[in-house]
Amino acid sequence: MNKDAPWYETIVFPALLRWGRETYGNAMRKALAEVDCDDIPPNGLFVIGGLGIGMGDYPLGMLAKDLKLSKQAASQLVDTLVLRGYVKREADEEDRRRFSIRLTERGWHASAALREAREKVDAEFAERAGAENVAAARKALGVLVEMGGENAKP
Repeated sequence: MNKDAPWYETIVFPALLRWGRETYGNAMRKALAEVDCDDIPPNGLFVIGGLGIGMGDYPLGMLAKDLKLSKQAASQLVDTLVLRGYVKREADEEDRRRFSIRLTERGWHASAALREAREKVDAEFAERAGAENVAAARKALGVLVEMGGENAKP
């Protein structure tokens, strides 16, 4: 190991991924607190953020699969988000046993705060690392996701 190497070259990649994710998470949590939406459970950020970028209705079964949660855990997450006013649950038009979720006005408000926080981190990341390096990192992470198999892709 080269003692003169930058610190990030001496850290295992999974740790860098985790810490990088925390940079986004911390910025998003701070933004949510500033708009009185700091009661969203951790996986709720994914749900609200995803719905806010145009996923449309989100079937509960797909939510469970995407978050790698049991249907019961996904249902509990949705119950919490409904109770706290971020989403509403709607029965499927074609199959009344199935449910989808949509953002409420409060959910859209939280989604906007999440988007703004993400965009600020993205902009600073590009400024500090260089747009070409961010593009290379995105490509490398895409390859890593593909290595996880078909079930790992969004």
